[in-house]
Amino acid sequence: MAELRTEEEQVQAIKDWWKRNGSSLLIGIGAALAIVFGWQAWQNHQAQQRTEAANQFANLLNAFSDQADETSGETVAFVAEKLREDYTDSAYAVYGNLILARQQMMEQGDAEGAVESLKWALEKAKDHAALTLVVQNRLARAQFAAGQHDEALATIDSVSNAGTFAPILSELKGDILLAQGDREAAKEAYLAAREQSSQGRSGILELKLSDLGVREGA
Repeated sequence: MAELRTEEEQVQAIKDWWKRNGSSLLIGIGAALAIVFGWQAWQNHQAQQRTEAANQFANLLNAFSDQADETSGETVAFVAEKLREDYTDSAYAVYGNLILARQQMMEQGDAEGAVESLKWALEKAKDHAALTLVVQNRLARAQFAAGQHDEALATIDSVSNAGTFAPILSELKGDILLAQGDREAAKEAYLAAREQSSQGRSGILELKLSDLGVREGA
């Protein structure tokens, strides 16, 4: 009988504990399940967003590559805008606007439009150092082509840790300064580009220096 009472007491103790703690336990379990399933739903949504963005980017690439299609330019612009609006934090949106800017510059002669596309891309690429350098280089070139010389120089000067882009940007800086009529500053920029280059001397750069009175061996 003592053993039975002990078992009955144990069952009653469990019942009493459940009365006191059952509700909070169920709430805790429910919260944990909500977090787990919420995280899984968010992960699935993110994966779906990436897939959709990749598909849109593929459409953009196909349109950009199909130069025989007279409407390809409109398609590229439309898809790039959709990437900006619907997948704004995706790398595909940045790459899409790089392609749009190239089309605006090379095929449409719209340097100012390219500047706006690249400014947007630069803002979104700020957390990715390598991609930022690519965008900064193209933005400075678009600004130069648009006649925005001071803005182009400011873009170049804003570059930190240029790495392999250093000689490219220095030469571009020389081109801009020369266009502004500052031959001495242009020469200094060209000489910096020569010094920074690890690929040996560039024939075009040496021609630019020669035009400024710098001999090739100097």
